[in-house]
Amino acid sequence: MITDPLPDRPAPDNPSGKLVLLRHGETEWSKSGQHTGRTDIPLTARGEELARHAGSLVGCYDFSLVLSSPLERARRTAELAGLSPQIDPLLVEWDYGGYEGRTTKDIRAELGYNWTAFTHGVIRGQTPGETVEEVAARASRVLTRVLPAMVDGDVALVAHGHYLRILASVFLRLAPRFGAALTLDAGSVSVLGFYREEPAILVWNQGPELPIVPSES
Repeated sequence: MITDPLPDRPAPDNPSGKLVLLRHGETEWSKSGQHTGRTDIPLTARGEELARHAGSLVGCYDFSLVLSSPLERARRTAELAGLSPQIDPLLVEWDYGGYEGRTTKDIRAELGYNWTAFTHGVIRGQTPGETVEEVAARASRVLTRVLPAMVDGDVALVAHGHYLRILASVFLRLAPRFGAALTLDAGSVSVLGFYREEPAILVWNQGPELPIVPSES
């Protein structure tokens, strides 16, 4: 059971802490471009390397709360990055339904048009699938828990590419489909926060090439 660590405190308007988003490292499916929602597959060796490097990027933060998706690729990324998260099922990836395990190229060839999950949605398969709005609703519930914790320090979320793109859109008070305009590589670190009392992207999609320095708001 998940309990809110600060149940009696309302979400503040512009807390001083940073929200650090860590996408899990590479898997065989992320490498091949297959949609990976609820399928629980491990990291590749390269994915583990990316996760370890992510640890060096987030080591300078003072985390008051760390949350992870329950899926193995996220939990293992958190472990290799040196984080000890609480597990939150609301951080699980978008349920792609009948498009699980399939590439965009393959789906477009079948449908005959330039399909994207953000624009056209998914179909029912072995799982029901989710709409963009349903994923955004889960992200909103996570942010309700996260924002009070950001008063006391930084917060890390270890999760998945499409989900974190949607969560970032919700944090920025934009439509969930804005997430389609955000790239997010495997093993990358991004940082959200407040600048002049407005939600803002402080660092985005930072990978192993360059170090991260937390931005001042």
